[in-house]
Amino acid sequence: MSHSVSSHLRVEIDAYDEAIRTFVPGYDEMLTLVASTIVASGPAHVLDLGAGTGALSQAVLNRCERCHVTLIDVDPAMLDQARQRLAAYGSRTRFLNRSFLDPLPACDAVVASLALHHVPSMDEKRSLYRAIREALSPGGVFLNADVTMPAESDERRSADYETWRAHLVACGIARERAREHFREWADEDFYFPLGEELAALEAAGLAAECLWRVTPLTIMKGVRPSEDRS
Repeated sequence: MSHSVSSHLRVEIDAYDEAIRTFVPGYDEMLTLVASTIVASGPAHVLDLGAGTGALSQAVLNRCERCHVTLIDVDPAMLDQARQRLAAYGSRTRFLNRSFLDPLPACDAVVASLALHHVPSMDEKRSLYRAIREALSPGGVFLNADVTMPAESDERRSADYETWRAHLVACGIARERAREHFREWADEDFYFPLGEELAALEAAGLAAECLWRVTPLTIMKGVRPSEDRS
């Protein structure tokens, strides 16, 4: 898997943190909820998949003095930005420039923010979720904060896109440009229905639930059972 955020979103890397708040609603609320929920599970080692500029990792590190975070990202420019952002945390961080589809190190918790929608099929996503389950210690928690969308045959899909488009327009993006963004992003972004995502987590052996949704963002939780020692 290869991916360049700057070419995909058509923004410079140092402008990403501002741009992402324009592109999706509820971004800061999402980061806060993911970080606080993960920290409440008491992890020592957290994986951040598709870690980008390190905003979510920083939110975790700020809330947990004992936590160490491994940031995994295939985009070296984004990972360099994360290194600068998290320099003050020293040995509590590790940076791996590789795909989150590669073998994952053992950990107590896994987080992902606006990253896993680059996986193009549910078969590949189920495989990733199984790999996450295997990486987690028993009782470990996985939180995936990402876009979910109703199926193309679902009448709610157009309404959700209209809600999303309204956010972009409210942030100063022209309505037609908002439509263009969706067309551009569709080359590399694959949004699945929430029900399919939760079913894939369950099929991977994770107890799944939806924690939060502000259209189109969703936080999905998967927990490896405490008695699961396989």
